[in-house]
Amino acid sequence: MKRPLPAVTLRVPTDEDAVAWHRIFDDPDVMEFHGGRAAELSVYEELTARQRRHDAERGFCLWTMVDGSGQVIGFTGAQPWPGEWGPKGEIEIGWRLGRAHWGKGYVTAAARQTLERVGATGVTGVVAMVNARNARSIAVTERLGMRLAEVFTIPSSEQRGHCYRLSLDSGDRDS
Repeated sequence: MKRPLPAVTLRVPTDEDAVAWHRIFDDPDVMEFHGGRAAELSVYEELTARQRRHDAERGFCLWTMVDGSGQVIGFTGAQPWPGEWGPKGEIEIGWRLGRAHWGKGYVTAAARQTLERVGATGVTGVVAMVNARNARSIAVTERLGMRLAEVFTIPSSEQRGHCYRLSLDSGDRDS
């Protein structure tokens, strides 16, 4: 029996969300696959500003995730793949969640909203780039109906990574 997914709201990130992201991502467990520690506050300030531009220009971004009580718990969304390697020119979905909220379905609920929103802008497919050791994110990609398309070496860490793909216009996503 599947448990119901929690209520989660996605919103365009605000200036204040940079502070919230910095605080909730300041956890070695959360940052295990992202360099091991939170970036400086200025990085999150630039990131939230860039996401506001993405939303205004493209209709999607990395949105702030807010739980049912109004608390910022992380982000999820989509943006063009930023790397000089990998799926250049493609739209990547991604997420990051505060440790206190793991295992409750927030990322799956938010990622499903992301797929709907991104698909409504005319994007026909997305990728998710995931460290091969990140079992939690791999499980989310599987719940979304994504399929492993490629195994690669992450240039910055020399670790294995997975590229998952999903067509948004095929109608074959899990519900």
